Amino acid sequence: MADLTDQIRPNRIVFLLLPEFSMMAFSAALEPLRAANRMYDGELYDWKLVSTDGEPVTASNGVTVSVGGMLDNSQPCDMLVVCAGLNTATHCNRELAAKLRPLARTTPIVGGVCTGSVALARAGLLDGYRCTIHWEDLISFAENFPHLEITGRLYEVDRDRFTCSGGIAPLDLMIHLIGRDFGRELAAKVAEQMIHHMAREAHEPQRLSLIERTGVRHPKLLQALAIMEETIETPRSLDMIAAMAHLSARQMERLFQFHFARTPKRYYLDLRLARARHLLQHTALSIVQIALATGFSSAAHFNKAYRQAFNHTPRSERTGKSEPSGISKDPPSEELARNESEG
Repeated sequence: MADLTDQIRPNRIVFLLLPEFSMMAFSAALEPLRAANRMYDGELYDWKLVSTDGEPVTASNGVTVSVGGMLDNSQPCDMLVVCAGLNTATHCNRELAAKLRPLARTTPIVGGVCTGSVALARAGLLDGYRCTIHWEDLISFAENFPHLEITGRLYEVDRDRFTCSGGIAPLDLMIHLIGRDFGRELAAKVAEQMIHHMAREAHEPQRLSLIERTGVRHPKLLQALAIMEETIETPRSLDMIAAMAHLSARQMERLFQFHFARTPKRYYLDLRLARARHLLQHTALSIVQIALATGFSSAAHFNKAYRQAFNHTPRSERTGKSEPSGISKDPPSEELARNESEG
């Protein structure tokens, strides 16, 4: 912990804003630093916003933010924060990776918020480090970077790297870092200033509980929902799910109709198709691989279910181009072709 009376100069923070960055995550990372300065009545932190080309950056909510320059090595800093959001893979090119690597060698701590983790991973800056990302991107992140140690926690601080899941979680991260740098008392004042009375620890869950997400309080139905969410890649039969949740098939059918106006089969299929859509949009996995990863026993079956749900094929989801409503051109593998029935 630093002694505030010995503070010679403020910690210099550079925020790199990538196109379509999350305004919520960026603000949640920046505002605690402003509050820390105010609570201290001095300058503990100063910051600069940059972009890859020095031009203003438009966030995912459509708001355009001016920056103070472009990302380069000419102005050393104490911390670099990569702020990203939607379509990160599109905005994380080789040129960006080439700029980030030398900066990481000269910057004491480098991190990313929301999908900024993707930019760091593509530059090889998370190799050998624990890391996390927004829960929505956990599956695709793991598929794209299988060698990384991905935890799924709210945030991770591992030596000279940090990653954060996004949303308001950067607020928790920054309160933690302020406490580490300048003491628990100042961190508590910042949290109170932000009306954030329960600053969360890194290990706390990102997602709301099933009760909070669904409004369901029936314990056996909650168990059935949890089983479905946990078995997207290897779907269980509805009879097995009912038995594991200590329900009869008829009871489970009634509960799903009452709470979701859907059959258990439809609800389960929708979960799997939503996962498939995310993988199509955020990974380079083949359509056959995505079919397998979401529990479909054939590419043809996956194509048909996807087209019925979204009115276009998996291939057109990825390319953005419509195509005839026939069977996908992706040839099913021999493994998939062995069994055309749904798992």
